[in-house]
Amino acid sequence: MFENRLTKVLKHLRKTAKRQGITCFRIYDRDLPEFPLIIELYEDKVYVAEYRSQHGMEEEAYDEWLHASLDVIAKVLQVPADDLHLRTRQRKQNRQSQYEKMDFSKEELIVQEDGLKFKVNLSDYLDSGLFLDHRITRHMVREEAKDKKVLNLFCYTGSFSVYAAAGGAASVTSIDLSKTYLQWAEENMQLNELFDPAKHQYIHADVLQYLDELKMNTYDLVVLDPPTFSNSKRMKDILDIQRDHVEIVNKVLLATKKGGVVYFSNNLRRFVLEEESIQAGSIKNITAQTVPFDFQGKLQRHCFRIVK
Repeated sequence: MFENRLTKVLKHLRKTAKRQGITCFRIYDRDLPEFPLIIELYEDKVYVAEYRSQHGMEEEAYDEWLHASLDVIAKVLQVPADDLHLRTRQRKQNRQSQYEKMDFSKEELIVQEDGLKFKVNLSDYLDSGLFLDHRITRHMVREEAKDKKVLNLFCYTGSFSVYAAAGGAASVTSIDLSKTYLQWAEENMQLNELFDPAKHQYIHADVLQYLDELKMNTYDLVVLDPPTFSNSKRMKDILDIQRDHVEIVNKVLLATKKGGVVYFSNNLRRFVLEEESIQAGSIKNITAQTVPFDFQGKLQRHCFRIVK
């Protein structure tokens, strides 16, 4: 059953990916309840996320099931078992786990997207370093960035920053709580020969606290992609995006020039934007327009284009 499903979706998605010139895409996302896995292809390497669930199996039986599943993935994708990289995710995970190093094997490679290069790590962290679901949103930012002052909050490994710089941004400021990811963001800029300390800044800070330090009416384009929830010890406050989004977005808008654009997204499945409380000129839900072909019908995140 799993093999048939995987064969079918791979054939369909590979055609679309080839037509669009995409070499990194999601193949499978818990399509069958009996196989709670996420499978992504990064060039010729495969990332597999295993979601631990109430499977009711003895550990030995579960291990056999998992190994058999990995064998099927290797067979269908025609890759050696050594090119499969397995990560285990819990059903509920806080933001801190994203920052924690889980391994030290450093399975890194350089991949391409939209003519740009990015470093991904398939072994050491919970996520690869490149969120494939924001492929279209990144392209939008690139198209709008020319001669703009850009701010990338919760920047992670800086993929939005690279796109903005590649689009001719006058400056890009990237802010994140993790020094590791900020360094990674700088490496991604260097890979694309866009690294320029005179134009682009990397700030290590708790974004929630740093919002109060932003100068008013400064930025033309802002990327705001916060976690849904965070109780990281390194943050002063606990973040709950449903509870806190109005305050966060309004503070970001204060730092945005009139007519400037904020791309705001989050992964809370039941998120409701409190539009009437947000001090914006216009708000457009662009979730549907930003869902890539390999996430159709599966993407839980929301995305909004907010104009001051």
